[in-house]
Amino acid sequence: MASVALPSRGTTPVPKPCSRGTLQKTRVAVPMRLETTSVNRSTNIRWHQAEVLRRDKERLLGQRGCIMWLTGLSASGKSTVATALEAMLHQRGHLTMLLDGDNVRHGLNSNLGFSAEDRTENIRRVGEVAKLAAETGILTITSFISPYRVDREAVRARMDPGDFLEIYLHVPLALCEERDPKGLYKKARAGKLPHFTGISDPYEEPENPDIILEPYDVGASTELGCPI
Repeated sequence: MASVALPSRGTTPVPKPCSRGTLQKTRVAVPMRLETTSVNRSTNIRWHQAEVLRRDKERLLGQRGCIMWLTGLSASGKSTVATALEAMLHQRGHLTMLLDGDNVRHGLNSNLGFSAEDRTENIRRVGEVAKLAAETGILTITSFISPYRVDREAVRARMDPGDFLEIYLHVPLALCEERDPKGLYKKARAGKLPHFTGISDPYEEPENPDIILEPYDVGASTELGCPI
């Protein structure tokens, strides 16, 4: 008997020989078409739900993931505090991730400069990485000037309530300039460093930060084991 070609779609009955030489009908299962969506310039995409949920990972780790977002002027002590905080949490048995402003520009964000547009994209990318880590149950610490309030709030908006803690290092510009460990303020004052936050570009202070760290905060310095 000549073979019968199967249709590519639908559930059209297909003839099939039986033991007595007569034809019986069977149906061909067709996969359900999946709906897709568009997000910005990404088209025809669909969210694939994992079997291992966030709560399962957090139960395994014995902790709840979150983002601790350190913001403040250059030389306000963000990296120092972030490093000490991660060390303290690690010593207490927590799984952590530290995303530092300079470090991510060695790889992930090495193609970005310091224009307003690039700064926004810098924070957007870091926010998405931090979100992925936090939703895996990791205590995620970020250390970025992140000068624009709208960019920080955009990261907060992507998180569940309580999963984003904004920590503001409220250190005066004069003290940051006095510290100036990389000599950047001196270059900015001399006009050799454009787009420098606090000098030629603005820094928008948080309106309602979750935590405020002041310079010479003895309590915080003692807890973290580092000066602020």
